Order: sequence, then structure tokens, then C-alpha cells
Amino acid sequence: MGEFFAKLGLQLTAAHNGPDGLREALSGKHDLVLLDVMMPGFDGFEVLRRLRAESDIPVLMLTARAEALSRILGLESGADDYLPKPFDPLELVARIKAILRRSRPHKPPAVLQIGGVTLDTGSRRVTVGGKEIDVTTIEYDILETLMLSAGRVVSRDELMQRLYQRQATPFDRSIDVHVSHLRKKLEGTRDLIRTVRGVGYLFAAQMEATG
Repeated sequence: MGEFFAKLGLQLTAAHNGPDGLREALSGKHDLVLLDVMMPGFDGFEVLRRLRAESDIPVLMLTARAEALSRILGLESGADDYLPKPFDPLELVARIKAILRRSRPHKPPAVLQIGGVTLDTGSRRVTVGGKEIDVTTIEYDILETLMLSAGRVVSRDELMQRLYQRQATPFDRSIDVHVSHLRKKLEGTRDLIRTVRGVGYLFAAQMEATG
């Protein structure tokens, strides 16, 4: 797999157990973590729990195809995306590149302010009522997309295409799980993120942009 990645301009470092994987993920030398659920030492969920306590590095979880619960648990624990096994290596690379595009700054610094929520697109920091909150890479990107489209319904398909470069499927709950996390983290504000049943999500306020 390392040779395959190298041909596509990606460098892969492998760790074969939970403790070593966590150590590598926290080393600051990597842009993204591929995290298998099944590992000796401690499993992928424990690695993710410990990793998220210290880092917001993007995480792509690898799960068995039949383990829908594992995929949901991974998203609930802070993974950015998941890929069921067995998978096409080219799809894996496409997922990796999509996550890396999201995690790298792509706009001039600006500040968006809506209903007590402030989003600094330069530093990718989010504050609510003046207090900074921790968000994952995918949570930030969903929030930015919704804020930039404030007052307009953004469909799940649009979010999936923009953030994952793939279409939504009836059984893919990744966007819903991340939006649920955002709502919890935005507690204390008005009901800014509204669900439009059967369509998508609406950030229901007028945006102000500065900087």
C-alpha cells in the first residue's frame, strides 16, 4: 500500500497497534490518520477517543462493511469520514484527498458573524458568545458552508458533494451525525441550524462578514 500511495504523491507511515498508532498520530508529522477499528493494544475507537482529547487532525476510519454501528460510533467519536472494507484503493485515495482539501485553508482571512456565532476563516476558529469552542475539521466545514449560505436551504446532497465529493445514499448518516454534534456545541444560541425535512439544513439568520 505504501508503494501505491507513493506513486500518487502520498507518503504512508504504518503503525500496527493502538499505542504506536496514537503516538504517530500525535507526533505532528502527519496530515491525516487512517484508522482501522481492529487493532491490538487498544482498538480504533480508543485511539480516536484519546486522539480527539488532544488533536483535531483529520481521521478517516476503516470499518467492516457489515458494521453499520461501528461507522456511526466512529462519526460520533469525532471521525471525519469512514470507508467500509473491502474497498477500492483508488476510492481510498479520493477520500483522503477530499478530506485534505477541506482541512487546508482556501480563503482569505475573514470573520463571519451570525446570531452569536463567530467564525474566523483564517484561523478556522469558532466562538459562541465570545467563548471558543472545539470543532472537528468536518464540523467546521459544515458550519462554514451553512453560514455562507445563511437563509438558504442547503441539501444533504449538496453538503455530501461539497465536503466528500460523493453523492449521499439513503443509509449514509455522516452529515446528520456531524450536524447533531454542531447543534450540541452551539447550545445557548438560538435554533440557528434548522432541519428542512426531506431536503437538508438551513442556517436561519442573516450573515455579517468582516475582515
